Amino acid sequence: MSDNTPKTTGAQSAPRRRRRFLLLAFLVGGAVVTFAVAALLVNIIERRAEDQNTFAKVAELTDQTYDSAVWGQNFRPEYEGWKATEQMEPRDQTSRAATPEDPRTTVAQQKLEKDPRLVTMWQGYAFAIDYREPRGHAYMLLDQRHTKRVLEREQPGACLNCHASLPEVVDTLGKGDPAAGWAAMNKMPYKEVTKLAKHPVGCIDCHEPKTMALRVSRPAFIQGIRELKASQGVENYDVNTQATFKEMRNFVCAQCHVEYYFKGEEKTLTFPWDRGLTVDNALAYYDEVGWKDFTHKLTGSRVVKAQHPDYETYEQGVHAKAGVTCADCHMSYKREGAMKITDHQVRSPMTSDVTINQSCLTCHNTTEADMRDRVETIHDRYEAAKNVSFDALTALIGDIEKAQTSGVAEDRLEKARSYQRKAQFFVDYVVSENSRGFHAPQYTLRVLNDATDASRLGQLALLGVEPKTTTRPALQPPMTD
Repeated sequence: MSDNTPKTTGAQSAPRRRRRFLLLAFLVGGAVVTFAVAALLVNIIERRAEDQNTFAKVAELTDQTYDSAVWGQNFRPEYEGWKATEQMEPRDQTSRAATPEDPRTTVAQQKLEKDPRLVTMWQGYAFAIDYREPRGHAYMLLDQRHTKRVLEREQPGACLNCHASLPEVVDTLGKGDPAAGWAAMNKMPYKEVTKLAKHPVGCIDCHEPKTMALRVSRPAFIQGIRELKASQGVENYDVNTQATFKEMRNFVCAQCHVEYYFKGEEKTLTFPWDRGLTVDNALAYYDEVGWKDFTHKLTGSRVVKAQHPDYETYEQGVHAKAGVTCADCHMSYKREGAMKITDHQVRSPMTSDVTINQSCLTCHNTTEADMRDRVETIHDRYEAAKNVSFDALTALIGDIEKAQTSGVAEDRLEKARSYQRKAQFFVDYVVSENSRGFHAPQYTLRVLNDATDASRLGQLALLGVEPKTTTRPALQPPMTD
């Protein structure tokens, strides 16, 4: 009996193996695609959840939650950004040996050593003995406590306004009444009231703890902006209820980065804003109230020490006119997962290509290198103009000092001192402003030009020469010491 069953040959089995392989590959590929799609959907759902739930509530925050580390339990990325203000540019720091009195192992470089003209300008005032490069917010209280300006000179408690987390201090002093605490803090000796300050500026200084809305906590700004708005026809302005969100992204910074003085025997921190925000407005205010910070040791001129008018200068620039806020540049938005957050590592947008991209390139259609070049050009022009003005002021101070012992008439000396008051405040105003001309380049150059002119007119006044000019000297307040 013959075997009629077909026999499978190698040629016949090969197609079957290929079909089986293709089927297996299809099944595996389908599984991979299915897994990838599922993972993508899960990721999208998670990111949407992140976007809708911007923080996980771990700690209960109140108006008595003074420690930013507690806020950081709910807002980890923002708190880590704030902590990163401890980072310093190596070129701006100097190493030192810690002592029991001063635990710092690094400090900012001394500006007085870089430019001795600062010492000449401030002869007779505390800034002539210590004036360093600025450091990040994390250092603001520590550095103030150890500057020679408070260790070797008596200072009022009002200095804490810009260097400490204020709510805890005023709540403690006022026993729950911040206004009373504020009034008490201003006139107390700094060495006494600083013992109540436990933190540098932190979350509670700028945020309402229940809603996280931006808020102004400094009474000096609340009053100053009310007076400014009144000069513009808006009476009884309340910044915390009437300011827009965009305005608040400026105002929380302007609580500290401004020009100010300590008014009256109460040493009340006051912003000279009732006429406007220009350097001319400020000097006119000081002339009217007869204010001086000190009498210049070399010349006898009653002069005003400018502070750090970053906000006022910014308001004169193109970015302010375009609606760009302080936070847009110095606390730009960034991504943390799916969340859009504000970068709380407050710093110059020129720090790195990353920060240039985060801030400048959201508006400017160019490259990081081009933006850096633009800013450096502004800084170079500022430095050149500043040096001309500073040299002119230094020359005037030297001439007045010599004229006092060479028989120059007192009326000429007083005229020259009045020009020094103006020239010195204008030079000091731009030197103490931290952008090196960037916040308002054209305005800053105009201020320096006026300072140079006032210095040269002061030199001519010593000679009895009074040319026709639109530049008027400042008003010297009466001698009181």
